[in-house]
Amino acid sequence: MASELEKAHALAKESPQHAAEIYASVLHADQSSDVTVADRESALLSLAALFERMQDAAALTNLINSSQNYLVTVSKAKSSKLIRTLVDRFDGIPGGLQPQIATCQGMVEWAKGENREYLRQALETRLVALYLNSHMYTEALELISRLLSELKKLDDKMQLVEVHLLESRVYLAIKNLPKSRAALTSARTGANSIYTPPPLQAQLDLQSGTLHSEEGDFKTAYSYFFETMEGLAAYVNPKSSSASTSETTASSAPSAASSEQRQLQAFAYMILCKIMIQQPDDIAGLLATGKTAAKFRDEQVVVALQTVAKAQKQRSLADFEKALSEYRDELQSDELIRSHLMALYDTLLEQNLVRLIEPYSRVEISHIAKLIGLPIRVVENKMSQMILDKVLHGILDQGNGCLVIFPEPKDDSTYETTIETIKSLGNVVESLYAKASAL
Repeated sequence: MASELEKAHALAKESPQHAAEIYASVLHADQSSDVTVADRESALLSLAALFERMQDAAALTNLINSSQNYLVTVSKAKSSKLIRTLVDRFDGIPGGLQPQIATCQGMVEWAKGENREYLRQALETRLVALYLNSHMYTEALELISRLLSELKKLDDKMQLVEVHLLESRVYLAIKNLPKSRAALTSARTGANSIYTPPPLQAQLDLQSGTLHSEEGDFKTAYSYFFETMEGLAAYVNPKSSSASTSETTASSAPSAASSEQRQLQAFAYMILCKIMIQQPDDIAGLLATGKTAAKFRDEQVVVALQTVAKAQKQRSLADFEKALSEYRDELQSDELIRSHLMALYDTLLEQNLVRLIEPYSRVEISHIAKLIGLPIRVVENKMSQMILDKVLHGILDQGNGCLVIFPEPKDDSTYETTIETIKSLGNVVESLYAKASAL
């Protein structure tokens, strides 16, 4: 059967359908044949990889369901590893998220039927991540609650860390920052009591940096993103080949490709932090140092953020909008980058409007729109917001299309002083009444 597998390997690129037939014949061969367990395992994994390259989610789903008879013949540890590997194959298929969720749910039921509790919990942890990616937050939180209850009884600290981390990410996605930080604190407390593999530690650091970014503490966030990138760099490119490889088999350890993707994400967030703390000049130095920076220098998201940094340095709204439009996919696909750049754009627009309006007591909106290079409607809406936020003191005369600026009102402390005086008089009267009552 080794010759059949070699033949299938050779045909995988030129004739994938023929190769798939050979792999399937090896996998489903009769027990009486000379096919070994290793041959079946090789055929199963090769067929899954082939379906991933063919972008065929339905065929991959059928393969996983039809391989259950084979999985019961191998050891529990081996079958658990194979199932997790097969489920992860959906990651490389566009639009494969929903089939992956359905397949994972089916395998959870299969694990329950086979009384494989460890495998069930591992698959349910993976299912939480899939729910998070598909924005099914209610289902994710329900499953997290049940998993945490079970794992605390078993005292499985490694998986507890993973589930608490997922809980933090879910709460962050629904903008519940206090609960997200509480869950992350629980994850870090558990991680401090055990050995944490570098990929999992990097995820903890990345989540910490993301939370600090959401709270506006970009300097602390930068340090966490730096730790994420450096930790993954040491993991992806170890200094010696004799390093232990047991970490890569952990359920939380991503492939080298996903580790590099997370490195790129952390590096992009570092650049974002420099932009948000008004230090665009530091980005050139960041890009010029280290092997990791050199590796990601030409990535589209890095180039896009560099363009935004240049626009910010020149305080040019036109260049900022051009960068957002030209690199829409790179800057809009990441929620953290998108939200902070939108906030930065609003701040930059506000600063430019204040600078342009400052010399006037009455000015046409169309004139300001012409100077700033934006549509009148956009400028008018922003001025309305600034007036409501009390950044501008004035009114919009829409009949004449003008902005009327009032002098900045001075603080009148008469009311506050009067209230304090009345309060003091009240205390005096109460004191005199108490003394009179004592006579």
